[in-house]
Amino acid sequence: MSVFADLHVHTTNSDGAMDLDAVPAAAREADVSVVAVTDHDRLHPDLQTPVTVLDGVTVVHGIELKVEAPHGEHVDLLAYGVYPTPDLAAELERLQEDRVERGRAIIECVEDRLGVDLDLEAREGIGRPHVARAVDAHPDTDHDYEGAFEHLIGDDGPCYVARDVTAFERGVELLSDASGLVGLAHPLRYDDPGAALELTSELDAVERYYPYGREVDARPVERAIAEHDLVPTGGSDAHDDDLGKAGLSKAEYRHFRSAVSVNG
Repeated sequence: MSVFADLHVHTTNSDGAMDLDAVPAAAREADVSVVAVTDHDRLHPDLQTPVTVLDGVTVVHGIELKVEAPHGEHVDLLAYGVYPTPDLAAELERLQEDRVERGRAIIECVEDRLGVDLDLEAREGIGRPHVARAVDAHPDTDHDYEGAFEHLIGDDGPCYVARDVTAFERGVELLSDASGLVGLAHPLRYDDPGAALELTSELDAVERYYPYGREVDARPVERAIAEHDLVPTGGSDAHDDDLGKAGLSKAEYRHFRSAVSVNG
């Protein structure tokens, strides 16, 4: 399927490697007409409206918010057509303060363990990919990007630091008030996909198309879409400039855009 809309893209505003200004060129390179910028736990300060056009490419202002589900697992919500409310802004500020403290702790742990200076500042938007890139780029470390996660900062690694997340119900409430559509990201990535998909009964959408990097059975996602009348979304989850690995067709995007407008 030709991807018309890539609705899951990260920029340097969180842990992506691409500036917002570079998004249109990356989209054209991938023959993608619509991009949703969905930075982690952070709205993009240069996207002042829910939907805008940058250098001929339609850009949807979105966000990816990590929440704690009732079954105890952390899952990610994707919201589209965002116009920030004071309550959402306050929650994101709280989360960013926690991110900075967590980032500082991870950096200090990695530097101490490896005996190097990563020359990396803990700032708003920082995430583990920033640390992994710094480890990979440092001439005196033996770990590449993947190795940094595997041996240092992965969920079971010696330098992993947990961070505060929003409760599921609160996250849905905040995002629903501030956006046109709220859905579950990459439902088949979680430890308990079934429990994660059950959450869609309280959502508008679910990410139907996603580059899992392995064979997956999408039938549970299709059943959730049918059962709860969900809007299918999709995207590449790009943290670089390689867009269009997954997403919606033109017809599917029309349905998505209509739903965003109606719900908004």
